[in-house]
Amino acid sequence: MPNNYRKSSIHRSWKNREAAANFRSGISLHSHTLHSRENMAFLPRHAYRIPIVSGIIRKHERTFLRKKGRELDYNRAWWTPPLPAADAFRLEAKQIQDLGLEPMVSLTDHDSIDAGRELQLLSIEAPVSVEWTVPYGPSFLHIGVHNLPAADATDWMRLFALWTARPRVEVLRDIFAGLHAIPGVLTIVNHPLWDEGGIGPGGQLEMVLEFISRFSPYLHALELNGLRPWAENRRIMQMGDDTGLPLVSGGDRHGCEPNANINLTNAATFVEFAHEIRAEKRSDVLFLPQYREPHNVRCAETMWDALRDYPEYPGRELWSDRIFFREDDGQIHSMTAMWQGAGPGIVRNFIAAMRIFQHRGVRNALRFAFAERQEEPIG
Repeated sequence: MPNNYRKSSIHRSWKNREAAANFRSGISLHSHTLHSRENMAFLPRHAYRIPIVSGIIRKHERTFLRKKGRELDYNRAWWTPPLPAADAFRLEAKQIQDLGLEPMVSLTDHDSIDAGRELQLLSIEAPVSVEWTVPYGPSFLHIGVHNLPAADATDWMRLFALWTARPRVEVLRDIFAGLHAIPGVLTIVNHPLWDEGGIGPGGQLEMVLEFISRFSPYLHALELNGLRPWAENRRIMQMGDDTGLPLVSGGDRHGCEPNANINLTNAATFVEFAHEIRAEKRSDVLFLPQYREPHNVRCAETMWDALRDYPEYPGRELWSDRIFFREDDGQIHSMTAMWQGAGPGIVRNFIAAMRIFQHRGVRNALRFAFAERQEEPIG
């Protein structure tokens, strides 16, 4: 494949404060709203790496195993990010405007286009986009599908859901070909080296390379993820070299910190930006100051954003309003409905552990503890 990585430029705002000066627009790709269903396995996985918190969680898991005779199944619980679509849009847009750029914001909830639909109903100009969960081989991939035609978006989502329920590779090729035939649509392989399915780094790499080889005529870019470590993003840069796919930003915001990277462009519309990526294979990615924070601390702060209270959102102000649990009989309830806000032991203990992040001194101490292990992004 041709080497197109030279057309993907990586900028660091803390090294070049004028990096955005020669561009017209900033593009926020890949962030989440209350319409995303996030598996609770995300939280303990990161908590294991955090001093104090990890000890509390592991102790509770041992207690659960002793009493119940089985391991905790985190997959039966999920949480939804706190921000409504309009607030998520404003958060991302403000960061871009503060750089002196015109903002474009593409919200990508898991398997849902409700955020983009809501923005359009509010007369906010934004693409209708989604992060589509695509089962593949031994695991799955997340594909960012940006700027679906508004008139056909519901039909596309119905097609995605039908394929996910009964995946067939030959049909997937037809779906990607259909998306590619729409000039303003972008299909992006999100965080391609994140082993979310637990198949191991080698298995993840093999899977994603096979996927790209099979569908590369219809894939438009690889994502440099604002919530993944720099070492992983650096390997994706090499993957861009090897596959000929350009690199784009994807902040993957779930909480209240705006995306840690954006795309810079002189495009005036998302369709023009899509043309730059698809036809010219040209991309400028700007990493913002928050990306320099230690990765584990940023993940923990995202967890705290997910679990703290939001009195400004009636009906969703408590953490227990935003966390859901599937019972043995298949019934789904919010934890507020089930336990009047107290929650089961698994969540009560987790919340208690995470409350340490209310204290600025604790956060600063963790930043110091992890500072020496943070690899400085270069590019």
